[in-house]
Amino acid sequence: MADTADQKKPDHRSEKKKAARRGLVPPPAWWPLPACALLGLAAGGAYGVLKAPEYAATSYVVAVPDDTTEPATALGFAQAYARIATSSSTLAYAQPRAGITVRRLRTQVRAETSPESPMIAITGTSKSPAEAADIANAVADALSLSSNQAAKNTGVQLLLFNQAVAPTDPASPSAPISGAVGMCAGGLLGGLWLLARPARGRRRDQAGAAVAAGAPPVEEYATLPAQGDHAETKEKESVR
Repeated sequence: MADTADQKKPDHRSEKKKAARRGLVPPPAWWPLPACALLGLAAGGAYGVLKAPEYAATSYVVAVPDDTTEPATALGFAQAYARIATSSSTLAYAQPRAGITVRRLRTQVRAETSPESPMIAITGTSKSPAEAADIANAVADALSLSSNQAAKNTGVQLLLFNQAVAPTDPASPSAPISGAVGMCAGGLLGGLWLLARPARGRRRDQAGAAVAAGAPPVEEYATLPAQGDHAETKEKESVR
């Protein structure tokens, strides 16, 4: 019986040697994490190198109340004028000076304001620094002209506070920053994949790692009833 058990017992060392000769040693269970991180690093770096740099220039206008208007009213009108800075009528005024179509102008300008200050920041973006400044200044002037036509009725006037100048540095991220962001995103996806993969795949990876380390894999055998339980079952059947 002992000889038979020894013969049935698998030789894990020989299996490990055969697997190593065939090149079938499975990778570690955590291999998706560095693989996804490296893939994200390559993708982010390539995006930063291939994408053309984008520049941003900002022009500021401020809402000034007249003698009969409270300062809080100017703050409210600044919020309202910031919403119409990118409207079709304002962009139509700005289009001749900006030198681009209204459709492009709509996608290359944005307006922001603060709830604590009656100032509007108008930012133009473009692949050319000079064009970015022209877009911001054109929209700021158009917004001032259109709003000042109703200044007598509203009691608030928009004045140009600061003109935009051509920027020297791009606003888009550089290649190293894009690569770092891609690596972080890839590592996050790899970690999520490790957590969300099926349990069968995790057991297979653990068994492969155990074989690669030289430890015998855990074998599962069917549970058989004990001899006493089998006898009791036969007695119950005979009584029936």
